[in-house]
Amino acid sequence: MSVIQEVFARMRDAAREVRRTASLAGAAMLAAVSLVLNQLVIPVSQMLEIGFAFLAAGACAFLYGPWMAGLMGIVTDTIGYFLRPNGGYFPGFTLNEFLLGFLYGCWLYKKPVTLWRCLCACLSAVLLINLLLTPLWLHLMYGNAFVLTSARLVKNAVKLPLDTALLYFLLKAAEKQKRRAP
Repeated sequence: MSVIQEVFARMRDAAREVRRTASLAGAAMLAAVSLVLNQLVIPVSQMLEIGFAFLAAGACAFLYGPWMAGLMGIVTDTIGYFLRPNGGYFPGFTLNEFLLGFLYGCWLYKKPVTLWRCLCACLSAVLLINLLLTPLWLHLMYGNAFVLTSARLVKNAVKLPLDTALLYFLLKAAEKQKRRAP
């Protein structure tokens, strides 16, 4: 099977997960965990904070694939806005949450958990979402110049290895439990 055929097969399998009751229930529980983790943030500045909700997105992506993790991101972003509003609602941030789950799913779904794979998943999220899309959305919302602030670069440089390690250890534990399940 070629790499392209393998990717399409995994995407097809991931699309089927959206229709499975067990997957929907699991994703709903992970969405609840994400909403709780979203309340636990470490503020760095008015515009920057460090959170842990990405762990639930990573677990959902690993277990149920990119489509389910992306949909979970849409749900948790929308509900999370009402639980802890931080500025005005902007659909670009909802797109960010969909893309976070989708990217993680592309790297992690139906693949063995490796540190390298977790690093690639986190790095692709940092590059696409944190350093490209989020500054773009902030520019569209507030009209500030589209620049990468040094605080944003430092935060992401410091947070990348931490996020990678946390995601790796969580998914290794999930992988071990998944192997034990019937």
